[in-house]
Amino acid sequence: MKLNIKNETGRLKSVVLGQPNSMGPVPTLEESYDAKSYYSIEHNMYPKEEDIINEMNAFEAVLNKYDVEVLRPSIIKDYNQVFARDVAFVIDDKMIISNVIADRADEQEAYKKVFEKVAWRKIINLPETAHIEGGDVIVWDDFLFIGTCFSEDYRNYKTARTNEYAIEILKEYFPKKRIIDLELKKNDKIPFEGILHLDCTFNPIGKDKCIIYKNGFVDESDYRLIIDIFGEENCFHVTDEEMFEMFPNIFSISPEIIVSDQSFTRMNNHFRNEWGMTVEEIPYREISKMGGLLRCSTMPLVRE
Repeated sequence: MKLNIKNETGRLKSVVLGQPNSMGPVPTLEESYDAKSYYSIEHNMYPKEEDIINEMNAFEAVLNKYDVEVLRPSIIKDYNQVFARDVAFVIDDKMIISNVIADRADEQEAYKKVFEKVAWRKIINLPETAHIEGGDVIVWDDFLFIGTCFSEDYRNYKTARTNEYAIEILKEYFPKKRIIDLELKKNDKIPFEGILHLDCTFNPIGKDKCIIYKNGFVDESDYRLIIDIFGEENCFHVTDEEMFEMFPNIFSISPEIIVSDQSFTRMNNHFRNEWGMTVEEIPYREISKMGGLLRCSTMPLVRE
């Protein structure tokens, strides 16, 4: 397979979609590794496997509709494998294997068949202390936006997934990219007060537009930089409540076609009526209760 990911919206040809089968029992509060899951467990609203399967089937049906090759990881018994984005990610023609948190380390074994499709020279294995996950990496032509946490308490946060060392290594592998690190607010237990990954607060769409949540960044200057790059008129701003519902984490099949949650009425209407996009709406409410949505569920491999 010839990998090719130059941005977030080029016409999608091949993607890995996460695996909803055999998720195992509801985790305990101590076992949760993101604030949204913690909230869902605490409020006795963690999703059922059958609902997650139905939602991911709806997503796969849309991908099939647009002739996208859909690959799936192997099933690991009693293991949450919904969020493919963080296991590995592609920049240009290279696949970076993430150093995920220990709770998810076994998940990469299920992607062996996917990794075997890629030439070994195109796979980058990072040093053990370089932590990064695909949800924190947004490829946008010459730009590489990376969400991170510079806090001295980095190691104390389960939701701090990408560190400065990993960013420095990516700079060495991609010297021609303009790499912009964006520090995200972190909170392991209160989803209104922290951001798990960059794609939960910022996501480019179309050819020159983006979705953005201002209060997800530690420094307002990071938010302002994104506004300057895209232009105020090209940014769709989400509210605190919409961030909690995971509005930014939608998925592009092409610059004109977006897959979104059917409950995101205000945003979906804006995309259609103001920006002339096709919005494929599917139910994805249950999956959102685990701290991720549509972009989190995918690992794009090839875009035009």
